Amino acid sequence: MDRFFDLSRQFIIANNREFKRYFLQKNDLSYRFNIVSGQRGVGKSTAMIQILLEYSKGDVFSNKILYVPTDHFLVGGTNIYTIAEEFYKLGGELICFDEIHKYKEWSMELKSIYDSFPDLRILASGSSALEIHKGSHDLSRRAIVYKMDGLSFREFLTIKENIDLDIISLDGILKNHEKAAYSVIETLKNKNLRVLPCFYEYLRTGFYPYFIKFNEESLMHLMLEQNIHTSIESDLTSVYGFITGETVRKIKKLLSVVASLVPYTPDLNALKDICGVSDHRTIKTYLSYIEDAGIIVQYQKSGNALDSLRKPEKIYLNNTSQMYAISADNSKNIGNIRETFFAQAVSPVHKLRIPKKGDFEVDGSYIVEIGGKNKKTGQINKTENSIYALDEIETGLKNRIPLWLFGFLY
Repeated sequence: MDRFFDLSRQFIIANNREFKRYFLQKNDLSYRFNIVSGQRGVGKSTAMIQILLEYSKGDVFSNKILYVPTDHFLVGGTNIYTIAEEFYKLGGELICFDEIHKYKEWSMELKSIYDSFPDLRILASGSSALEIHKGSHDLSRRAIVYKMDGLSFREFLTIKENIDLDIISLDGILKNHEKAAYSVIETLKNKNLRVLPCFYEYLRTGFYPYFIKFNEESLMHLMLEQNIHTSIESDLTSVYGFITGETVRKIKKLLSVVASLVPYTPDLNALKDICGVSDHRTIKTYLSYIEDAGIIVQYQKSGNALDSLRKPEKIYLNNTSQMYAISADNSKNIGNIRETFFAQAVSPVHKLRIPKKGDFEVDGSYIVEIGGKNKKTGQINKTENSIYALDEIETGLKNRIPLWLFGFLY
């Protein structure tokens, strides 16, 4: 076990960070078996390491904790059940398996570990595509699954500028956005910062915590583009073992079409012909795979019909950093960028759908129209509970709310 303890300590020391995500504050991961899923690069590994260190009271060398990067070559020659068994015999109490979807028999062995060692706490992380109820060994009655999203605008400011900023609830934004915006603006002024330049930097690079490693945005975008390819070529094929190279090629073709048109109202017939598939079901399955990988998000039309029986009303890229990485000439796509930001900011904490009028319906209660500072109030002005989320303004008035402020929901 010495080599695994050494490996664990190396990873913990190298990847621990001082800042703790809101994800760790809102979710109670003290249950015996938890799985954290999320797209590549959102900070799952760091969160797991912080959980380990909190458990050991900061002692990196404690034999009660173990971090196991399952895609590391030192782990590849040993099954994870054996590692857990030896760790447990030595008095181990909390074991973390990172990138679990890369391990072929993850479902069966995690189930066996859970059943065999009742006093051992288990934490695992994996791709957004990780669906435990689809495995041959059912974990849905054993594990609690949490989804981890990228950084909010608030978290981005906290990491980059070392500023302590409070979360603002949706109700707080709707009722007191003038005061809330003023408070943030004044806090930033004390650091000689203006909110809108910070916001536009966040839109370009701030969704992924690893932005802090890059001095040049172009390098950050290159890394992100590579991660998108890896998510399709490696993560999806690890989770869905039946995906072939030809299927990957068609999925990437589909993504290239969707990415060039977002926000996109799907024409399944056109997509079927472009990708060379024979039926609508296959296209919907491919779209589901790309969404599972954390690259796109599909939103349904407002209403009560079963989502699974309908095609999505609109498709967006998952976040604005992705847009800047893979979409050409984003100066022409500012409307799309604004809508994508609103979706990425609000969807982790509230339900979004596409209404007949306006851009988004929030929790079935509010209709939101998104635009710039000169946005006219005609389209939804007579709609009850209508909101205008507007870019290019620092503060708003009445139902005209600064778009950036929705980045403080988590």
